[in-house]
Amino acid sequence: MALLVREIYASLQGESSFAGQPCTFVRLTGCDLRCAWCDSAFAFKGGESMSVAAVVKKVAALGVPLVEITGGEPLLQKEVLPLMTALGDRGFSLLLETSGAHDLSPVDPRVIRIMDWKCPASGEDRRNLESNVALLMPDDEVKFVIADRGDYDWAKGELERLDFARRVRHILFSPAGEMPEVPGEIRGHPGLAPRLLAEWILADRLPVRFQLQIHKAIWPPHQRGV
Repeated sequence: MALLVREIYASLQGESSFAGQPCTFVRLTGCDLRCAWCDSAFAFKGGESMSVAAVVKKVAALGVPLVEITGGEPLLQKEVLPLMTALGDRGFSLLLETSGAHDLSPVDPRVIRIMDWKCPASGEDRRNLESNVALLMPDDEVKFVIADRGDYDWAKGELERLDFARRVRHILFSPAGEMPEVPGEIRGHPGLAPRLLAEWILADRLPVRFQLQIHKAIWPPHQRGV
């Protein structure tokens, strides 16, 4: 079986505790969520059918030791599991960017899972799969995209309720960016001023990492392949 691949490219990692490091991105096509602030709706459709071996070959040719598998939602494609194992066997350091809506248990243990725990303003918080929380390892990361004060207060409650700080080293709080509506795909969202989120975190002394998408400060926000 093959993978449907939207793009493979080398860039700088823009988020997570790996921000700023050179990284190869393997973006798979398809997502079963429609978050209001989604910035990768272009990955819902299209792409090229590629075998696991072909993807590994292209990644190896780019010559970057850190690789992120992303989407869309990469866990929708079952061949992503042997892909991650094949890349791990080749010695690559691996990140998986995934929502909290799909079972993490089959993922190769060498992969660092960056789990996007959906807040209410995304419109997809009901999809969070709580069985994933017990599967988290210390090197995994949990990300909250915060769109308003309601999201922030909800995320604080989730930190306490699910004890994320005990489970993982890095909890990421990101302000949602302004996104226009994509007819038939996403509703769009006005975004959240980064300064507001920074001030809320400081006021509450939360044990989280504030982050911005640094690739969008380097290249135009909608530029592909960066």
